[in-house]
Amino acid sequence: MSNVLRPALSLIVLMSLITGVAYPLVVTGVAQVAFPAQANGSLVYDAAGKVRGSALIAQSFTGDEWFQSRPSAGAFATVASGASNFAPSNPALVTRVKEDVAKLANASQEPVPLALLTTSGSGLDPHLSPEAIAWQAGRVAAARQLPLEKVQALIDANTQRPLIGPPVVNVLALNMSLNQLPSAPRNAQL
Repeated sequence: MSNVLRPALSLIVLMSLITGVAYPLVVTGVAQVAFPAQANGSLVYDAAGKVRGSALIAQSFTGDEWFQSRPSAGAFATVASGASNFAPSNPALVTRVKEDVAKLANASQEPVPLALLTTSGSGLDPHLSPEAIAWQAGRVAAARQLPLEKVQALIDANTQRPLIGPPVVNVLALNMSLNQLPSAPRNAQL
């Protein structure tokens, strides 16, 4: 029996050390050397060096002076990331969307972009389409007493055009750019 048990236990210990200790340490070490910013969470810092969030995770912004992110099924908590999985016929989804439309409705009476009403698959997507951002530009410009052209220029400057896929705007990066403007309202702090 021991001639069968000893090799089995030895293999379990060996594989546990390789896959549970050595491999993670090697991968972490390579990541820290090759991609330090990404390995540490793609953190976004303000001008004072304070962490304001991650470029990979959406966060909530309140107030007309900020561009709003997509809704989050998990209240922007990373532990509960995921879609709501509500069917279109679910009354809870219908109620939430109606509430969001009421909150977001603007003076132009243009329909609210779908990206501002639906959660992403992870519930934490930090990007919006340039169209969904542009839809909010008038509200943000008015709240910050800025010319719409200046806000549009910021949107253009923060629009990312990946090699594959449509253009996107990182909402946190855009709001941080807004906060750098000299006309940022005193109460508008990230």
